[in-house]
Amino acid sequence: MNPIFRFTWLKYSYFSMLLLSMLAMTGCGGGSSTTDTQTVNSNENGTVLIAMTDAAGDFIRYSVEVLSIKMTHADGRVVETLPISSRIDFAEYVNLTEFITAATVPNGRYVKGSMVLDYTNADIWVEAATGEALPVNSIVDESGNTLTTIEVSVNLDGQNVLPVAPGIPKHLTLDFDLKTSNTVTLNADSASIVVAPKLIASVDLNKSKQHRLRGPLKSVDVTNNNFELFIRPFRHTLVKYKKHFGRLKIQSLDSTLYEIDGLAYQGTTGLSVMESLATLTGVIVRGSVKFNPLRFEAEQVFAGSSVPGGTLDVVQGSVVSRTADVIQVHGARVTRADGTVIFNDAISVQLAASTIVKRRASMSDFTIADISIGSRVLIFGSVINEAATNFEFDASNGYARIGFSNLTANVVSSNIAIDQTSSMVLNLRSINGRSTARYNFAGTGIDSNNDALVDSYEVDTASLNLANIVERSNVALRGFVATFGSAPQDFNAQTVVTLPENSVVITP
Repeated sequence: MNPIFRFTWLKYSYFSMLLLSMLAMTGCGGGSSTTDTQTVNSNENGTVLIAMTDAAGDFIRYSVEVLSIKMTHADGRVVETLPISSRIDFAEYVNLTEFITAATVPNGRYVKGSMVLDYTNADIWVEAATGEALPVNSIVDESGNTLTTIEVSVNLDGQNVLPVAPGIPKHLTLDFDLKTSNTVTLNADSASIVVAPKLIASVDLNKSKQHRLRGPLKSVDVTNNNFELFIRPFRHTLVKYKKHFGRLKIQSLDSTLYEIDGLAYQGTTGLSVMESLATLTGVIVRGSVKFNPLRFEAEQVFAGSSVPGGTLDVVQGSVVSRTADVIQVHGARVTRADGTVIFNDAISVQLAASTIVKRRASMSDFTIADISIGSRVLIFGSVINEAATNFEFDASNGYARIGFSNLTANVVSSNIAIDQTSSMVLNLRSINGRSTARYNFAGTGIDSNNDALVDSYEVDTASLNLANIVERSNVALRGFVATFGSAPQDFNAQTVVTLPENSVVITP
């Protein structure tokens, strides 16, 4: 099966769920109260910055309409924070949190968060044991009724009460847990789910999940090392006098990497180039939320034609096989230059020596040899064939960006050498959330005898601390796959964390 789905939006989409309340970051989106007693006064209001995240699950796609995101004040007032209903694919946000809106809300104590989901036109796909994508054709609630709209909420009590006030920056993380919210039944060529939504709340949770912010450029302040975006996480046009998602100021550092119209910069140089861009130029920022004071620091910034939705078509997904200079990308999302978005579980991409290659968090130049099995890629080029069973994409005159790959595995062995460098051998379970049954490692080795093997996957962990890593441990790794044709070393890890003994990892 080779699923393909299409719809058109007007620039921008995605996300995951966290609530940040503060005045250190600017936000002027519209928050509306359901009562008429509220006096609109800047001294009586604070800013709540809302983002989204998701716990890991086996969903390839989980696209539903979010009709509302509300906060309930301790005095009973209910404040709507989402200015426009928006379609969201929750499956995208397992390793990411994305800012959604900045809403002005009354000061005080908030004791409940909730959102309304509409499953009427839901587009949900799960992965079968073989790695094949199966469509979900039946969606019901716990009573067996066909699901349309449903509200999911979480009480904010005890240490998770959220105070909103000038000078008291706080943040509340709301995690829509796909795994515990859905019971999946797999059939021969489709699947069905029973939905019982669950939100998990934590206040001031300082987790390592990276944050993403997307939207049109508002302004740049080189003197104070910052710039500001209108928050546009969804594909809605920016219309004057209409409700917007607010705005957010981003702090630029000397270490911040920029890619603007395909060219790389760093620090102040990149910020100065940003200053030359036209207002409303498309921008994507990846960075971290920092505390004391609360702020958003940019690690990497993409702007202009380096953002999907520009002059080139863009394909995004995970490389599952490679023959010469042709790669197969699965779980793929294609954003056409005209704003059309296409989903296809398998796309053939033609690379060439002329393809420009960049890698996440690096100023160095790379080649197409650095794109190998398990690479997570974002590739700019042209669609040449849209047939569902033979979707083809040409990046010969385009460029590719390699992102971090995420692995889950069981440890077969680990080793710390005399020079303190370390390595691991793994029984690999998943790559980028997909079963290893989906991946063909032919060609990854210096010869066929050294091609990567799922049950003895070799990882260079450099100087990472493996003191707590023991045989048979469940682990999650983040890093980059080795250059195509260079194994026996299969993967270069930048982080390794142990998973709970009862954690569930995808098995083929």
